This record gives sequence, C-alpha cells and structure tokens, in this order.
Amino acid sequence: MDNISQFVDPNANFDENNPLREDAVFYRANNARGKTCELVDNTGNNLDATECNDILNSLVENDVFGFRTLSANGGDAIRMDRRESTHVQVGDDLYRLVVFRYQARIELF
Repeated sequence: MDNISQFVDPNANFDENNPLREDAVFYRANNARGKTCELVDNTGNNLDATECNDILNSLVENDVFGFRTLSANGGDAIRMDRRESTHVQVGDDLYRLVVFRYQARIELF
C-alpha cells in the first residue's frame, strides 16, 4: 500500500464520507450477463442525461462493472471492497468517477 497517498485513509468508509445526495439521479442498464448496472449523478449539478447515459453505456460495453479477478495496478492482493476511480468530463467540467461492483458514481472532486 505504499502507493496510496498520505491523505487517503484506506480504512475510511466510502459511503459515510460520500453519502448519496437527496437529488442524486440514477441511470440503469443491463450488462451482457443481465446484471443491472447503474450510474449515479451524485454531483448536484443536474448533469446532461444524454451524456450520463452515454457514459453508462460505455462502462457497460467495456465490461467495467462486476468483481475483478486481478488486483489494480499490479498489486499482489485482491480486495473485494476496493473501489476503482478515475475521472470523467461532462460538458466542460471534470468529475471523479468511482466504480464499485455494479454501481458507478459521478462525484465532485
């Protein structure tokens, strides 16, 4: 875990630190195995629905959802509770994209 920033607590509860907003918007699609996957706009910015659906469809097409059998970044441990994060641009703004099992959330940085 020496590649984790000193500002990130690996034991912190993601859901407690990043609660779903009352105005969160949910988008749903099924993957090739029939599992329901969802994208949550948790920004409060009311992101464009077409762009959110395009992001969700891209995640489904690239088989991003589900459990990973390999650890991220070449690590030697598999953690089932690990969230994967990256960024995504919607319109002119950049957001954090966090994927955990069958849900992806768009969050403010």
